[in-house]
Amino acid sequence: MARFLFCSFALVLLYPSGIDMYLVGLPHIAADLHASEAQLHIAFSVYLAGMATAMLIAGRLADKAGRQPVAICGAIVFALASVLCANATTSSLFLAGRFIQGTGAGCCYVVAFAILRDTLDDRRRAKVLSLLNGITCIVPVLAPVIGHLIMLRFPWQSLFWVMTGMGVIVCLLSTLVLKESHPGTQASQYSAQPLASESLTSRFFISRVIMTTLSVTAILTYVNISPVLLMEVLQFDRGEYSTIMALTALISMVVAFSTPFALTRFSQRTLMLVAQGLLFAAALVLASASSNAVMLFGLTLICSGFSLGFGVTMSQALSPFSQRAGVASSVLGIAQVCGSSLYIWLAAVSGVSALNMLIGSLISCSMVCILLITFVSARVDAPDHEKIPG
Repeated sequence: MARFLFCSFALVLLYPSGIDMYLVGLPHIAADLHASEAQLHIAFSVYLAGMATAMLIAGRLADKAGRQPVAICGAIVFALASVLCANATTSSLFLAGRFIQGTGAGCCYVVAFAILRDTLDDRRRAKVLSLLNGITCIVPVLAPVIGHLIMLRFPWQSLFWVMTGMGVIVCLLSTLVLKESHPGTQASQYSAQPLASESLTSRFFISRVIMTTLSVTAILTYVNISPVLLMEVLQFDRGEYSTIMALTALISMVVAFSTPFALTRFSQRTLMLVAQGLLFAAALVLASASSNAVMLFGLTLICSGFSLGFGVTMSQALSPFSQRAGVASSVLGIAQVCGSSLYIWLAAVSGVSALNMLIGSLISCSMVCILLITFVSARVDAPDHEKIPG
């Protein structure tokens, strides 16, 4: 069991590392490639586009060929794309490398969640996904710091050589440590009953797709508008901005690590409702904030609400699937990436202010999710201490 958890965590961490580690070198990359920073800022969107593209096929491949081959291929693609970025001489070549990098990360991301669905029951999966969420909260803080330390002595290309090394390590783990977990690989054919009951169009699954997409939209909106909100609206300098982001990430991590303990006392439904209540409270606080301190309190509510509810909701979404966990993971990933990107783009081109963009995402997320939690219930929902063995 430990090998599956360790490999799943490693597979997931490629995704945020690929986003956050290179940001500190962006001015140097722009200068060397004779491009503006504004032009290279689309590297974030290009990376997400690569992830979404890979997710279209990675889940189905993982269900047919197995988890391990897709994980290995994804890690290899990520490593080779990192080499391409490190050797890029033009902005077009760099952006192409970022897109391919995203495809590799997308394959690994999908497989990681499918593995956790294969190997963990509902109760343990909800706890592990909460822990995984806590660990990923560390990456946006540590990755830029590590990148800064690297660039104190080495050029920006070294950032992508480090990512290359990460891809190689994940490939070795997937080859030597990870064992195939997909139950279909141990039988000549899928049984008809699981496939018949594993519908991607079921009301329950669609409700959880909507909930996770809205939650990711809320947190990515916060991350996306945070520089404008904190440095331009609230007038914090770069050092203060970095400190605030680090502290909010720490709060996210603490809440995520505390969620498994909360699941032993409270039902999943209760925690999910509390999480959405925190997001709604955050919207009210931000809308009525009269000082910087109150505004910062609202931001901590966002991080707390997301960390408390996201892992549990993802676990519920994957719960109905055994043979088709890969496809289900793909649908979730595509919806989250595309849904959040579409909202942020539409709000930006519509001229909505950064603060109103954030408040709008929080209100829509909390209200819709509360309705879905209330009217579309999970089959497994009691706290651990109330469950009857067997």
